[in-house]
Amino acid sequence: MGKNGQVGQALQQSLAALGHIVAVDRQRCDLGDPQTVLATLDAEQPDIIVNAAAYTDVDRAETEPELAMKINAHGPRLLAKEAEASGAMLIHYSTDYVFKGDKDAPYVETDSTAPQSSYGRSKLAGEEAVAQESSRYLLLRTSWVHSGIGKNFVKTILRLAQNQAALKVVADQIGAPTSAAMIAHVTADLISFCQKYAMAGLLPNQKIPYGCYHLTALGQTSWHAYACLILDLARQAGMVLKASPETVTPIPTAAYPLPAARPANSRLDTTKLRHAFGVSLDQWQDGVQQTIAQLAR
Repeated sequence: MGKNGQVGQALQQSLAALGHIVAVDRQRCDLGDPQTVLATLDAEQPDIIVNAAAYTDVDRAETEPELAMKINAHGPRLLAKEAEASGAMLIHYSTDYVFKGDKDAPYVETDSTAPQSSYGRSKLAGEEAVAQESSRYLLLRTSWVHSGIGKNFVKTILRLAQNQAALKVVADQIGAPTSAAMIAHVTADLISFCQKYAMAGLLPNQKIPYGCYHLTALGQTSWHAYACLILDLARQAGMVLKASPETVTPIPTAAYPLPAARPANSRLDTTKLRHAFGVSLDQWQDGVQQTIAQLAR
């Protein structure tokens, strides 16, 4: 679900080798419309449901909290109920916005949640719904997602840099830019892990380590340093821009007010995921380089 989004498009490539997949968009399966969800599941009878659909307009959610809740919480609850009834596994993506963002270290899965925005509250409600309704789920929290398609920070910085010689970017929020391609690749690895043990009988199905995990690239940066790397890589790739890393000024969050509060600390500890499934994660810079290369073609 959500086949046209950043993660949805990447998933279609990564999951293709695992078997027959059916990718659906909002026109066919709208998480805000229960009837289309039920009709799609009834028609396809999936063994695995991967939900990459969500309401992601963080600032607009402040004026549309009911819609955000319908898509990010009520929709996933229905998916989880139907998955549980049919015996399907559900993979659902969430966000660093479920945390307050004031911790001095990376957040682990068991840390207390305290979303500071309507978007964050809707995503947390979706997490809780999935955990309540399904026993076979993987809930993957990620952050700062980027790719060569859709709306994201990489594309925004490049667009601004084409028209402006100098930029101002927030420097007191930190996190790990994470490529949609890596998210999709790791998702495929998780599915393969679960299929291997379930089919081989080496591990009883109920022993598969279902639950909540953090999935981000390794390392950390600020939005300001992130923007500087984007411009540096773009320059190396031959893109013609007015702005350069040297003309990006760091500013505090207070100097760039937005309708929705952002976590100052978006770092997510990925130790649990790496140990449970043996997956490898990219450094955040590698993913950015790949996205720039994609955009420079």
